[in-house]
Amino acid sequence: MPTAPRCDDTIAWSALQGHFQGHGRTLDLREAFARDAGRFEALAVQAPEVFADLSKNLWDGTTLRLLIELAQACDLPARRDALLAGEPINSTEGRAVLHTALRAPRGAGPFSDEVHGVLDALLAYAETVRDGAASGITDVVNIGIGGSDLGPQMAVPALQAFSQPGLRLHFVSNVDGHDIVPVLAKLKPESTLFIVASKTFTTQETMANAHAARAWFLAAGGTDTARHFVGVTTNLEAAARFGITRTFGFWDWVGGRYSLWSAIGLPLAIAIGAENFRAFLAGARAMDEHFATAPLDANLPVLLGLLDVWYRNFHGFGSRSVAPYHQGLKRFPAYLQQLEMESNGKCVDAEGRALGLGTSPVVWGEAGTNGQHAYFQMLHQGTDVIPVEFIAVKHTTHERAGLAPEVAAQLADQHVKLLANCLAQSQALMLGKTADEAATESAPTASKTLDPAVLARHRSFPGNRPSTTLVLEALTPRSLGALIALYEHRVFTSGAIWGINSFDQWGVELGKALCNQLLPRFASGDAAGLDASTAGLLARLR
Repeated sequence: MPTAPRCDDTIAWSALQGHFQGHGRTLDLREAFARDAGRFEALAVQAPEVFADLSKNLWDGTTLRLLIELAQACDLPARRDALLAGEPINSTEGRAVLHTALRAPRGAGPFSDEVHGVLDALLAYAETVRDGAASGITDVVNIGIGGSDLGPQMAVPALQAFSQPGLRLHFVSNVDGHDIVPVLAKLKPESTLFIVASKTFTTQETMANAHAARAWFLAAGGTDTARHFVGVTTNLEAAARFGITRTFGFWDWVGGRYSLWSAIGLPLAIAIGAENFRAFLAGARAMDEHFATAPLDANLPVLLGLLDVWYRNFHGFGSRSVAPYHQGLKRFPAYLQQLEMESNGKCVDAEGRALGLGTSPVVWGEAGTNGQHAYFQMLHQGTDVIPVEFIAVKHTTHERAGLAPEVAAQLADQHVKLLANCLAQSQALMLGKTADEAATESAPTASKTLDPAVLARHRSFPGNRPSTTLVLEALTPRSLGALIALYEHRVFTSGAIWGINSFDQWGVELGKALCNQLLPRFASGDAAGLDASTAGLLARLR
C-alpha cells in the first residue's frame, strides 16, 4: 500500500480534535434538524442499489469537510486505487487483494481468464445439481468455517425467495459434533451433496467435519464418494486422498472473508442459479465502480468509513449495532463481525508501530423486530451511546412464493408494520423523551404508589443517539451484492485512515498453534510446562 502519513500525525487530525472539543461533542440532533430544514437532503446519499440517510448522525457540514480533508491527507484515493489495481497491499503476506476482480466482467479485470474459467465451470456444475430429476440431489451440505461458511450461510437465506424449490441447503462449521449431528439426521446419502470448503484442505474444524460426514455417508450405505463430495480448495492432492475428484479453486489474492464471490459461493450458486449469481456479482461490481469514481463527499463507502473513524476515535464509541429489518438478513450482523473485526481489529499500523488510537469497534446485532424485544432497552436508556445501523427493505418478495391472496394481503400489512417499527426506532433514538414529557403520559403498568416524579425519570430517554438508515428497494441478488460490497469498501476506508493492514489476520493463528500443542496432552495427561489454570482445566476436562 502506498505510504502515507498516519492519521494522527496529520494537520487534519488536529483540526478534527479542535472541532470535536469546540462543537462536535455537544452537537444535538434535535437542534440540528430545527436549524436546518435541508439536513436530510444534504446528508442523504444514493449509491447503486442502496440509499443512505446519514442525517441522524452526530456530524454536520464542518465535520464532513474536515473528515474529507483527513481522507485526502491519508492518501485514501491512492490507497483505493492501489487496491483496485492489484498492488500487493497486504504487505505482511506480500499479496494483492483482488476480490473485486471476481465480479469484474469478462476482460475487464485482472486475471480475467482464470476468474471466468472457474466461474463458468462453477455455474455449469451448479446447474447440474439444481436439475434434481437428473442429479437426484435434494440436500446440499456446506462444510467450512469462517470465510468459507459465514458468507454462504448469510447469503443463501437472504435470497431464499430466489432459491430452487425442493432443494435444501445446510451449513456445518463448528468442530463441536452437536453442529453436524442434527444435520445428518435429516439426510439420505443417495440424495445429498457435501461441499468441503477449505483452501488448504487442512483447516482443523472443516476437515474434522468432512471426515465425520464421509463416515456417516459410508455407514449409511452411501456409494460413489466422488459423486457426493465436491471440494472448494487448491490442494488437489489432499482432496484426491479424501476421495474427491471434482474441485473448484481460488487464489491467494482472495482473502477468506472476501471469498463469497469466488468458488466459496458454490452453495449460493446452487441455491439461486447461474443467472441470479451473475446478478449478485453485477451488484457488487456496480458498488465497486461507485467506490472507484464517486467524489469523496458523495462516495457512500468512504462516508461510512469516515463516520466510523469519527465515532471510534473522537466520540469514543466502542461498538456499533446493526439491525436489519428483514428476516432474510438475520445472519448479516454475524457476517459483518468477521468482515470488520477480523479486518480492522489490529493494534499496530502497517509499519508495525503501536497504535495509540482505537481501531475496529465491536459489531453486533439482530434482525428487527426481534432486537427491539431484546437489547434495544440498552440502546435507548443505557449508559453507553451505541450508534445503530438500520437496514430497511421497501418491497417484499412474497409474491414469488405463490401465496393465496388473503395470505399475501396479511403479509403486506405486516410489512408496513415492520417498516414503521424501523423508522420509529431511529426516531426514538434521536428524539428521546424528557421527564416532563413522561410525567404527562399515563403508564397503565406502573406502580400506583410510586412517586410520579420518580416514575417520570424511569420513563425518560436521553435521546440524541445516532443512527444510520440504509434502504434497499428489494432484497434481490443484485442489491445484496451491492450491500456486501458497500461494507467491504467501508472497512477498507476506515482501515486505510488508521494506516493498518486490513487483509491479514495473525490474531487467528496463536490459538490454533496452542490448540495443536494441547491436543496430545488430552491423551497423555502431561501438564508439564503449562500454567496452573490451563493444567487444572486440562485435568478437569480429560
